[in-house]
Amino acid sequence: MLAAPTAAVVPGTARPGDVVLVSVGEAATPPSGTVAGRPLRFWQAGEQRWLAVAPLPTETPPGPAAVEVTADGLPLAPPLELVPPGFASTTLSVPPKFLEPPLEARRRMALDQAALKKAYDQPFVPPRLSGPLAVPRDVEPSSRFGDQRVYNGKTEGVHYGLDLPGATGDPVGAAGDGEVVLARDCYMSGQTVLLWHGAGVFTAYFHLSRMEVKVGDRVGPGQRLGRVGSTGRSTGPHLHWGVKVDGLWVDPLSAARLDLSRGGLSEPREPVALGEPVAPPEPPAPIAPPPPSADGAAAPPR
Repeated sequence: MLAAPTAAVVPGTARPGDVVLVSVGEAATPPSGTVAGRPLRFWQAGEQRWLAVAPLPTETPPGPAAVEVTADGLPLAPPLELVPPGFASTTLSVPPKFLEPPLEARRRMALDQAALKKAYDQPFVPPRLSGPLAVPRDVEPSSRFGDQRVYNGKTEGVHYGLDLPGATGDPVGAAGDGEVVLARDCYMSGQTVLLWHGAGVFTAYFHLSRMEVKVGDRVGPGQRLGRVGSTGRSTGPHLHWGVKVDGLWVDPLSAARLDLSRGGLSEPREPVALGEPVAPPEPPAPIAPPPPSADGAAAPPR
């Protein structure tokens, strides 16, 4: 008798703004499903095993989250409990040109947005990571994901990243194996590097004083991408590190708790010692993604 499909969410307790992993076992065909109303995209991670990453919108209310999975025709509802996020508030002072950009700046920002849209337009493939993401600088964050940002006395929204302080020129390393899909001087984020890691996962590195990679480069964990700076809308030298999953920014620390290479939780990697840029190791052969289906289609970015 064949075993019935099973499903689990890892971790089973999370916060709004986190990212979780949905694991399905004993399924002969690609599963489909949703978490908090957002469609899942599964990849095959072994014989009859399938994985998907699910970003949780910051506005998702605490309490039991809606998880619906269908595997080999069987409906499954693995539990996921959301706890209050406890986001803080941060007050900052920036030049007025970053709150009310002049016409020329708005034109530049439109070009930046077009370049970012192109960079994010990547096919869905299994993750290219050889292990969990590593926080790219071994320092205490000066600002965390979810902080309410008050610029010049006016609330402007949410901080969608992790700020890691440093001196101008300090090295910045890649959080994991990936491909450079953007290396651009942007109006708001300054000198910006964006890495694509597969499975709809991207990491972003903002406000660099110098970029040391170019579009198309393949990098490995800890490989130097550039230098800490204060370019763009910034109040001082630091690295803004962001993680975007399936079109949503998520808490980078929650992303670092997941090991997509094996499909489970892992202690975050220690920051990797940074040296001169070197050629990354050959990536492992990717697992063929499941065939596309309407049920498993990606939701449009937020």
